[in-house]
Amino acid sequence: MVVRSLTQTVAICSLPLTAVRLPRKLSMDIWTFMWLLSTLTIGKTRIMPLTKIFEQSIYLATFLGAGFIFGQHSFNEIRTHFLTTYPSLDIPALQISYVDYLENIQSTSALKKQEIYFQDLAKALQAIQSKKLSKKDQIDYGILVYECELHLERIRLEKTWDPNTAVEGDKSIHHIPNGKAWYTYVLKRWVDKEVTPDSLFQFGLQEIEKVTLAMQRIQQRSGLDPNAFQARLQSPESFTDDATEIQQRFEKVHTTVTQNASRFFPYHEDLIPLRIARGTNSRLAHAPAYYQNNTFFYNLFDAPFNNRQYGWIYIHEGIPGHHFQAALREQNGQSPVQEMFWYGGLVEGWAAYIEQYGSELGANADLYDVYGKWEWDLIRSVRVCLDIGLNYYGWTEEKALAFWQKHIRNQDQIAHREIDRMKRWPAQVITYKYGAYIIDRLKAQASPKNESELKVFHTRLLALGDMPLSVLARYFDNL
Repeated sequence: MVVRSLTQTVAICSLPLTAVRLPRKLSMDIWTFMWLLSTLTIGKTRIMPLTKIFEQSIYLATFLGAGFIFGQHSFNEIRTHFLTTYPSLDIPALQISYVDYLENIQSTSALKKQEIYFQDLAKALQAIQSKKLSKKDQIDYGILVYECELHLERIRLEKTWDPNTAVEGDKSIHHIPNGKAWYTYVLKRWVDKEVTPDSLFQFGLQEIEKVTLAMQRIQQRSGLDPNAFQARLQSPESFTDDATEIQQRFEKVHTTVTQNASRFFPYHEDLIPLRIARGTNSRLAHAPAYYQNNTFFYNLFDAPFNNRQYGWIYIHEGIPGHHFQAALREQNGQSPVQEMFWYGGLVEGWAAYIEQYGSELGANADLYDVYGKWEWDLIRSVRVCLDIGLNYYGWTEEKALAFWQKHIRNQDQIAHREIDRMKRWPAQVITYKYGAYIIDRLKAQASPKNESELKVFHTRLLALGDMPLSVLARYFDNL
């Protein structure tokens, strides 16, 4: 390796003032190189005292395998190094089950290697003047800072975990050692690193109040008293178990929505086609529908299908929801950094956010369809509080069920299913509500005054690709 200047040499000795790329094969080993540095002097002063040699040698050797030493360096080089090094750390993918997550915690040595890497990456990123980066680079920079902070928090927590701990999978994460701290981290990983359990619990209560009021207004518009309205909701004509009828009605909604979507969204007909099919995966029977591989699956297992759910389910899973978002992402492309991660807060938040346009898109046939959207929104709102109650505050199932019944009528069969889900899959259910809230807040800041301006807002948002909600909120106005 050639040291190009005395300034560079001094900088190497006082890391992290500069960065040096070390070839994987050196003509002299790292220890010889450090010894030569120790012989350099300015006048009679030795640049690097011998007592400092060992410390810096260890530092250099740690990163020699990766071929890079972080310091004050161009963002492009930091990013390039991240793209090649991160996969080599073999960090397990995010697990929806907290038990599966705990079972995949790595060895102490692996965690130490990761910790050193992310600590050094954090220092390198601090030296970057992010405001001078291009708009696309600012997104990658924001993601790297976000991931670095979350990974260091994860590592600190995982280093305390005893792999011999017995975990009861039918109990919430609150019951494991240091359960509140574990839930706080999982909440940040699923939703966003800026959130806290206490603030989200209050958010859930506010959403319950807002949604309940919207539902009461629809009941009043119906002209029926509360009891007659509830009887109408539970009547036989409100449900069906005819798969052919369900398929045809979803196809009809699809035709109507695609005719109207371009008014509010950057929709065009040459996007990847959406397929609609009946779901067959019983493991996903807890959800009314799901999206996978360009296909929107509706579920019809033991319970009949609720006829108030066609509109909001289609636009959530199909267009302009998950399918539309995924198709645009594939069409527009994302940076390699964005392709490495998935952020449920934005993905699920977008699909929940666009449900409010069901009537404008023609997905809602009548006020009962609109009510169906709010019915599920109320379930999502209640789940925010229940998830935190079960997993952070340590609520019993009985207390959780009582909270559910206080706010939701005639849905106890869903309550038991959802409580079990939240105990096994902590934090995931909160992504919908909080993500939609952040997007709504950004829209309020943009203040679109008509359909054209609303379409511009949606186009800008979708063009950015996937990222954490806090990164989106921080950079959206500048992108």
